[in-house]
Amino acid sequence: MHKVDLPLENKEAAALEARREREKQRLSRIFNARHRTMGVDVEALRSQVEERKLREETEKRRDETYGESSGQPCLVAQMLEEEECQRVRRLHQAVQEFREQQQPPSTRREWDLYNPEGLRQDHPARVSDYDPHCGPASLQRFAGEDLALPTRHQLQQEQQCHSLEEQRAEWQRAMADSKYADMLEDKKRVELDLRAQQLAQLEEECRHAKDLATADYNRAQEAEAAEQHRLAHQQEQDDNQAEIHNHLTGPLLTEDPAVADSPLGPHRILTDRWKGMSPKQVEAMWKAQEEQRQENQRLREAERQREAEWEAQRQLAARAAMVLEEEQRRARLQLRKGLDAYNQQLAQEQRAQQQYLQRELYTNPPSAAYHLQFNTSSR
Repeated sequence: MHKVDLPLENKEAAALEARREREKQRLSRIFNARHRTMGVDVEALRSQVEERKLREETEKRRDETYGESSGQPCLVAQMLEEEECQRVRRLHQAVQEFREQQQPPSTRREWDLYNPEGLRQDHPARVSDYDPHCGPASLQRFAGEDLALPTRHQLQQEQQCHSLEEQRAEWQRAMADSKYADMLEDKKRVELDLRAQQLAQLEEECRHAKDLATADYNRAQEAEAAEQHRLAHQQEQDDNQAEIHNHLTGPLLTEDPAVADSPLGPHRILTDRWKGMSPKQVEAMWKAQEEQRQENQRLREAERQREAEWEAQRQLAARAAMVLEEEQRRARLQLRKGLDAYNQQLAQEQRAQQQYLQRELYTNPPSAAYHLQFNTSSR
């Protein structure tokens, strides 16, 4: 290609336009959801792979061309060079083996001067503070020295480790006690719930039994009232008939009751001649009325006794219901107190968390200008 001399302004404009075009392409690649999700530039990688394959193919063809042009001399030279390298390597290996076997460092005359293990193999100047080899003139023991310092430090470290282990064990026990207390609290809450359910069930059963008893009592009262009404009606009919009979057989209409005696028998009378009842018959009538009065009084007393028994049963049922309601109220009050304490604790923890977030963590909130600076360029 021939080089074309273009004006400077045209070159700068073309370069600027090329940069703008590359920037647009880069923006399109960056803001492409598929490429951004993949995280790589697929087109660039594909072009790089093609360039690498082309370069490898070119180098391969060039090497084949050089190999064909070199021919046999290069192969012979390569074999000779490799043989010379192996010979030198064997010579160096033999020299090194001779040095390791026949000339070790320990056979040298100056070995005691630069022996790296000399200080470790030498006897210490002093074994302890009470070493008998160290006299006053040995200058190996001075005031303030303490050879037991490492041992004492080791003992202190062991004591510290033991103390830390005890603290960790104490912390684990405290955590276990806390978990156990939480478990007991949960069990207690479940037990309170079950108790509340049982009380509700007992209350329902008591109410059902009370309704059944009331219904039975009402049915009994209704049956008894019906029976009393029937008996009263029957008694009224009997009384009416007795009154009619008394009027018919009374002394007002008959003077001598003997004239009414029938010849067919003592149990028969002549109705057209009957003059009333005899004193014995009147006494028997009064006696029957007295028996009826006593029977009525006995029935009324039995009725009052039944009423008293039913009233006592109603009072007992009402007292049992009041006791159950009081127990339920106490249980609900206790449960409400527990829930209030738990809610207060949660509220305190939430307030502490909010205060920590607002005062300690979120001390420098980002402004709107901070968010507007993103996605404005490809760089």
